Amino acid sequence: MASKAEQRREEILARAREMGLASVDDLASRFGVTASTIRRDLALLSRSGRLARTYGGAIAPGGPTETSLLQREHESFDAKSAIARWAAEQVRPGESILLDAGSTVALLARRLPALEGVGVTTASVPVINLLRSRPDLALTCLGGRLRELSAAFVGPLTELTLERLTFDRLFLGTDGVGVDGSICEAELDQTRLKELMARRSRCVYVLAHSAKLGHAPFNSWARLDGPWTLVTDDGADPDFLDAFRATGRDVVITATAERART
Repeated sequence: MASKAEQRREEILARAREMGLASVDDLASRFGVTASTIRRDLALLSRSGRLARTYGGAIAPGGPTETSLLQREHESFDAKSAIARWAAEQVRPGESILLDAGSTVALLARRLPALEGVGVTTASVPVINLLRSRPDLALTCLGGRLRELSAAFVGPLTELTLERLTFDRLFLGTDGVGVDGSICEAELDQTRLKELMARRSRCVYVLAHSAKLGHAPFNSWARLDGPWTLVTDDGADPDFLDAFRATGRDVVITATAERART
């Protein structure tokens, strides 16, 4: 017969497979044990190759693979459009704007209003293509290593340019948002770039539709140490939002067109 510890580890593994992320604090509360006990469980499962460690928890190997930007364009389109619309309304005349990669950020680029003196900087190829013919915008393109799946530049050359610039507003995309305020991406180059972007920006917004909240498809994480605002849609889990707000960060909820019709 399996011991209590073995049963607990099997359930941890099952939850990680089902939910993507197994948070140390959540697991400790669920099983009525200390966080250090959970960390030992995760370390054992990691050494055996059954889990991969992440910031604050673990992810089950063999999970979702990264899809291309083209494949993601029409996923949760109504929610992304509502988020992008709200984000575009925040831009003011004369501001310097930094746009990250991602399908929601590309929708934001489509909706940027014609305002006097706005400068836009981006490493995203789709955003560059969308804005290159806008005479009302001063467009700065960040170079570097082209990452095909995200259609954006990353790496040391991109980072070197960013270190010489500052911005009024940053709009970030992400593959997942942790309840502790961490954001998930497929590669460390992406998370490092997002952290640097946030450090160089006065106001930071993370654009993430509700399916990405509490979701961790990959094991690379960015920590945004300063204040930032999560912009999501009205399908977000209230429990997640309550726990997220408890970290001291702000949340904006946008209304999707699909729900507005029902």
